[in-house]
Amino acid sequence: MNILVVEDDSDIGAMLSRGLSAEGFDVTVVGRADEALDTARQYNPCAVVLDIMLPDGSGIDVCRALRSAGHSGPILFLSAKDEVHDRAEGLGAGADDYIVKPFEFAELVARLRAHLLHRLGDSHAGRIVAGRLVLDQSTRTVLFGEIHARLTEREAELLALLMATPNRPVPRGEIFDRLWANQGGASLNVVDVYVGYLRTKLAPVSRAGGPQVATVRGRGFMLDLSAPAGAH
Repeated sequence: MNILVVEDDSDIGAMLSRGLSAEGFDVTVVGRADEALDTARQYNPCAVVLDIMLPDGSGIDVCRALRSAGHSGPILFLSAKDEVHDRAEGLGAGADDYIVKPFEFAELVARLRAHLLHRLGDSHAGRIVAGRLVLDQSTRTVLFGEIHARLTEREAELLALLMATPNRPVPRGEIFDRLWANQGGASLNVVDVYVGYLRTKLAPVSRAGGPQVATVRGRGFMLDLSAPAGAH
């Protein structure tokens, strides 16, 4: 997934480029409003991370222009302006989120993924697609060619999270926070348990040469679109 970062602070821009690239995204960084619009027209990014105060204009105007041009992906503002009216103006311009500087990179990534996951579900009328794998969220059915499997609600939520960024590991702790943090008594190993359940449900898909849930040591789990069947 390609992400456009619009940030005139070169240090922050470089940090976001390194960090988001390490998370599996393709990242383009520009520092001006006119560059942002030109780049968005050229590459049609999946999401935009946008500073408000730019040397040649306002990120608010960039956001409005992107929406007017039909950009439907998530737009997240990054800004040192933290007053309520600043947030209201940013969200009113069409942004999906507003994060105040200084910020925690992990929070930015979590919010970005959440918005991407939501948009992916919307864009496919309740379906999420990764390669040839399709998850019908309304029926919790996985489809791969002629193969289909029914999932439980939590298995479907786990697969949807992994399908949002295929071939990129999602940390075990992040999965837990997204799916189980609000449930008292749950421990981190519940993630491993449900990964096991999901692998069992996807076994026919994997045997047919389709995606599987892979363990990436020290980094978490990912939906691997290319691994040979049987490899975890």
